[in-house]
Amino acid sequence: MSQNKRLLQVKNLKKYFPISSGVLFNRQKRYVKAVDDISFEVYDGETLGLVGETGCGKTTVARTLLQLYRPTSGQILFDGINLTELPENEMRKIRSRMQMIFQDPYASLNPRMTVGSIISAPLDVHTQMSRNEKREKVQELLQLVGLNPDFVNRYPHEFSGGQRQRIGIARALALNPDLVVCDEPISSLDVSIQAQVVNLLEELQNRLGMTYIFVAHDLSMVRHISDRIVVMYLGKVMELADRNEIYLRPQHPYTKALMSAVPIPNPKKARSRQRIILQGDIPSPINPPKGCNFNTRCPIAQDICFKEEPVYRELALGHFIACHFV
Repeated sequence: MSQNKRLLQVKNLKKYFPISSGVLFNRQKRYVKAVDDISFEVYDGETLGLVGETGCGKTTVARTLLQLYRPTSGQILFDGINLTELPENEMRKIRSRMQMIFQDPYASLNPRMTVGSIISAPLDVHTQMSRNEKREKVQELLQLVGLNPDFVNRYPHEFSGGQRQRIGIARALALNPDLVVCDEPISSLDVSIQAQVVNLLEELQNRLGMTYIFVAHDLSMVRHISDRIVVMYLGKVMELADRNEIYLRPQHPYTKALMSAVPIPNPKKARSRQRIILQGDIPSPINPPKGCNFNTRCPIAQDICFKEEPVYRELALGHFIACHFV
């Protein structure tokens, strides 16, 4: 991983979704604070893992980075270009350098299109290739992701979940992107297939030199593929550090609880480990707690946690945290 070139910089990013309260003429608008003032950087050639419980805002971050959702406020700098200020026609040119692998391989492929037309769709929009050139490129991409190049005229229903996800990966790679956002690309696949898809992603990264943002629930898989990890909770970043630092020396109480849930293959170690069970449910992002977002479930919360929001700061070189007591 190259630590010198920043490919992506996210500064104070917010994404609020307005909701109607259902009361006629009620002027007071309410918002779902899906992403609430987060900052991080992604370096060229690395894999940044994004983890947290369901509903913490991981997918919203992923989609906002690619401008599929326009942010409420904040900056997204991709290779020095501020995406939040770009008009749609300029954004289209940048989009060829940023692609996404979607979560559900069953829903993200059009059942009426052949595999060839699905993978060549980005080429139709962004390039002037001839029909033969496109066909060659599609066959090359199918081979790259471990599928038979003769499958171009088949339809998605003829493939298994793992094969469909490979087709989705081939489509994302069609334009040789610099950044690929993987939005839980393995969560809907069988466990035996998950490892194959993750190994494929790693192999492609080594071969093509891409940068990944890898959104996932599976903490052991994130450790396997990521260089650094961002831990999110209720729209905010709780901790960001190198993967080994996060797994071996977590500092934030929420990160500690998450890591205590990761299965250990050694039964002796597993028995001696202390599990941290968090009480209560995640609060609503419509009405997050005052002070620290995690205060309602935190085992070490004090008065200050219910009054003041902790400052997101650098604890040690490259290790960032938002907690009053660390």
